[in-house]
Amino acid sequence: MSGLVLKLGPRERVLINGVVMENGDRRARLNVLTPDANVLRLRDAIHPDEAKTPVKRVCYVAQLVLAGEADPEEGARQLLRGIEQLSQVFQDADSRAALDAATEATNTRRFYQAMRALRSLMPREARLLGIRPE
Repeated sequence: MSGLVLKLGPRERVLINGVVMENGDRRARLNVLTPDANVLRLRDAIHPDEAKTPVKRVCYVAQLVLAGEADPEEGARQLLRGIEQLSQVFQDADSRAALDAATEATNTRRFYQAMRALRSLMPREARLLGIRPE
């Protein structure tokens, strides 16, 4: 069986193609078979008030596309512009790999993978900005 496998905890919420779903009282495993489904665990979502740093703002754009709140083409343009700006600061090998992965994912319209790659930069960004981990 192929596709995305979601393992949800009790009462965990997930957004799939703009629809918020909540798991029941027990752990569950869902197989998302639609290849281009937009999926976002709400525990991973960035609240608009939290999108205050450059990396979080770029991640938030990907999140808006996943939630169906932004046009994918315009979102891709904004993501690529944001990734380019981040590449001016994050120049170590690991960061470059994450930015390359985010670029590739954006170019192929895999916005969840782009967001995931960008989120890996958040700890580095926090260190650079002197922000305590949440």
